[in-house]
Amino acid sequence: MAPLFVDPGLLRRRAILERPVETSDGAGGARVSWVEVAELSIHVEPVTVAARERFEAREMRITHRVTCRRRDEVQRGARFRFGERRLAILAVSDPDETGRYLVCRCEEAA
Repeated sequence: MAPLFVDPGLLRRRAILERPVETSDGAGGARVSWVEVAELSIHVEPVTVAARERFEAREMRITHRVTCRRRDEVQRGARFRFGERRLAILAVSDPDETGRYLVCRCEEAA
């Protein structure tokens, strides 16, 4: 299989990679806060927009494909933050298994 060609010039949007940290709330539950892990360059492509009715309210689900250079910290459950936008990482893959780039399937958080 030929290696995936990723134009490094496409990785021009700067984003903060964040990971969740749970702290006890003292009542048996946990509070989730987000900690900055790294700043990296990414390329964001919209993939789908879907609307649905839920409890008499209309919800939008927006998914994106995010490409970045490989980093061990880029994992399912983390998120990318840029500006006011948050993209939750749902899945991570190495498209050509060379260890150079990662492609993340993400969902935009409201």
